[in-house]
Amino acid sequence: MKGAIFALLGGLCITMQGIFNARVSEAIGGWHTTSMVHIIAFTIAIIIYLNVRDGKGKSFRQVPWLYLVGGSFGVIVVFSELTAIHRIGPAPAIALLLVSQIGTAFIIESQGWFGERKVPITRRQSIGLTMMLVGVILFQL
Repeated sequence: MKGAIFALLGGLCITMQGIFNARVSEAIGGWHTTSMVHIIAFTIAIIIYLNVRDGKGKSFRQVPWLYLVGGSFGVIVVFSELTAIHRIGPAPAIALLLVSQIGTAFIIESQGWFGERKVPITRRQSIGLTMMLVGVILFQL
């Protein structure tokens, strides 16, 4: 239940962040917005970390370097999302983002990449993803 609540909260925040960032980028530009978003997020994360300290800093050496650069995907996420919202609007942009996320997650799980447990994609899941994509296309007509 707690995982579902965090997923819902994350989805809400991704949508709000995308819309807010699109408005900011109208005034200062896409890459300036992306930079400011990450500077502000880093500052907030450091403040929370200094107060919570829920991890083991020395454990960084045990994490494969590939996973340590995962945060860099955020730069692409922010810039791509705000650009998509500008060009096609919030609802279609977020809908496509979600279909892309689910499709990518299915591929990663089905192949067992990045340490994930290998889970075969069922026919029902493939039909569901296809229906979502068709829904996004219909939504835009």
